[in-house]
Amino acid sequence: MITKFDSLFAGHVDMDNVGYAGIAVNDRIFGNDSLSGVFDKTSKIAKTLDESGFNTFWMAEHHFQPEGYECLPNVLMLAVHLAHLTSNIKLGCGFNIAPMWHPLRLAEDYATADILTGGRTVFGVGRGYHTREVESFGSPLLDQPANRNLFEEQVDIIFKAFHNESFSHKGENYVIPPEVEYRGYDLEEITLVPRPVNTPVECWQPIQSATPRGMDFMAKHGISGIIGGGSSEGGAMVNAMNAFRDAYQRAGTELELGEKLSIGFHYHIADTKEKAMEEVAGYYEENLKMFGPLRLVRALSDEQIEVMSDPSRAPTADLPRIEDAVAAGGVLAGPPDLIIQQLKELEKLYPGLDRVSVSHPMGTPETVITEQLQQFSEEVMPAFK
Repeated sequence: MITKFDSLFAGHVDMDNVGYAGIAVNDRIFGNDSLSGVFDKTSKIAKTLDESGFNTFWMAEHHFQPEGYECLPNVLMLAVHLAHLTSNIKLGCGFNIAPMWHPLRLAEDYATADILTGGRTVFGVGRGYHTREVESFGSPLLDQPANRNLFEEQVDIIFKAFHNESFSHKGENYVIPPEVEYRGYDLEEITLVPRPVNTPVECWQPIQSATPRGMDFMAKHGISGIIGGGSSEGGAMVNAMNAFRDAYQRAGTELELGEKLSIGFHYHIADTKEKAMEEVAGYYEENLKMFGPLRLVRALSDEQIEVMSDPSRAPTADLPRIEDAVAAGGVLAGPPDLIIQQLKELEKLYPGLDRVSVSHPMGTPETVITEQLQQFSEEVMPAFK
């Protein structure tokens, strides 16, 4: 039964001239004043969610994006700030990209945020999908096996640091502690200072390809999963649900279908389904323009990705439309009663599911986001309490 509602904001600035006919992604360049203004936008969204009874506000770590799409480089620092502006909302790392960190620094920073926010910061990790980001920090992404190996070793270290008074680690990428003499003795173990006060640490991770290796790793550490509606629609969502449950079963834990998972949707409320699709279409297309070339929407062909970057050709090309996304279930659009009905059907399909995340596509203005979140809290959420 769905009882918790979250929202994700990856840190985009307000945009105009959006959609397939709008400014090409690589042609968008914002000045520093506009880019830094995203922190005020984030604060206003957080306050709206807090006042409206949402459970968790997820923020995404990203770097080096003058195009204005994902502009929050340090979500742990931001979580500490937002904790002073809000009262109840949890502040989620959705996600810290482990290959861009030293695992001990990430563990320390999370533990500090856990303490300073009174346990309201929720840990989350990911592998990354922007070559410009991950490779710029000196870690592999183009080499996917190397990225996976590094990520898994880093997360192993982080959990050792969280849950042990002291520990050591020897692996492919790290020897912790280093084999050095320290104040008259040979260093053999190291202690994370501070350690989180809330243990075991709740951790979330995105589910994209749902490979057995990836699912087994999540089950090993008791990690919960977030399935994004926009890139895991229809059968892909069902497959991810089953793969996650099967992995936990292999690890010796029986889960109901949907348990320890969250499903993410883009949504837009309007008086009719047609009006909602008309109002959100440009932002849906802008979102697809940004994510398509990053290969996160596997249904797109190379030809579609290429034409999507050309505003003169894209509007009349054979590209996904908002109608397709709504029909597939990745976007919820229409009056509140219709959205309630769709979410109630989701409850029947996945009896263990207790959480969904509702958010807005790239480029959506602050005023639209806050108004939509307020309306969702008043006209949709009460049906689930």
